[in-house]
Amino acid sequence: MQSGGWIPGKGARVGEIPTFQGLVFNATPRFSFGWAFEQIPVVSAPGYSAPATAQQIYPFQAMHIYAVQIADNTDWYLIGPDQWVEGRKVARVILNTTPPQGMVTNRWIDVDLAEQTLAVYDNNRLVFATVIASGQEPFWTRPGTFQIYQKKEIETMRNNDPSDFYYLDNVPWTMYFDGPRALHGAYWRTRFGYSQSHGCVNLSVGDANWLFKWAHEGDWVYIHDPSGLTPIDPALYTGGAY
Repeated sequence: MQSGGWIPGKGARVGEIPTFQGLVFNATPRFSFGWAFEQIPVVSAPGYSAPATAQQIYPFQAMHIYAVQIADNTDWYLIGPDQWVEGRKVARVILNTTPPQGMVTNRWIDVDLAEQTLAVYDNNRLVFATVIASGQEPFWTRPGTFQIYQKKEIETMRNNDPSDFYYLDNVPWTMYFDGPRALHGAYWRTRFGYSQSHGCVNLSVGDANWLFKWAHEGDWVYIHDPSGLTPIDPALYTGGAY
């Protein structure tokens, strides 16, 4: 670390995706889109038994999604003529330029826990989207509508509980929205697209920087899980986060 301290690498290489950043938009796209978060073979039709093509989609490669079809109890995405990929391996941005219910604003951050994506809407149009890492059981990121109440360019995050100790120095571009839960850069992450944090919404450092510059204290953050798998009981959302 910059401070000279060390953190556990857990067998991964921090340099695996050092340059990954999301996409900036001048207008809302016509079609949905997403990123592969692992290598995916492209098949010629929906389903596991479909003939493979010679094409592969590589980790964090972006793709348009023109149609969705269910085969073998799994969503399959059409990404080109006779080109299909398994939906479970894609972090998909589902476009919705209408403000969430009860939110009187045309400017908000949308976090989809099921897809592990973040989308930013300004004047009811998409301006930015990326892949995230949200809270992992039992440290879920709480669904709900929140407002950013504090922005800090650099933060120290720690938990002194011996059973779950962590100390993270120089956490960049932090924006708190739900008690200890925040949007922030995570320089220790080697992969996004999976729930793995202690409740915060982790982004690549570059993405967190873009979001920090765009957002103001008071801006709205809409956290939702279309799958319904994330619990909503407030009693489950106490303690620290990172």
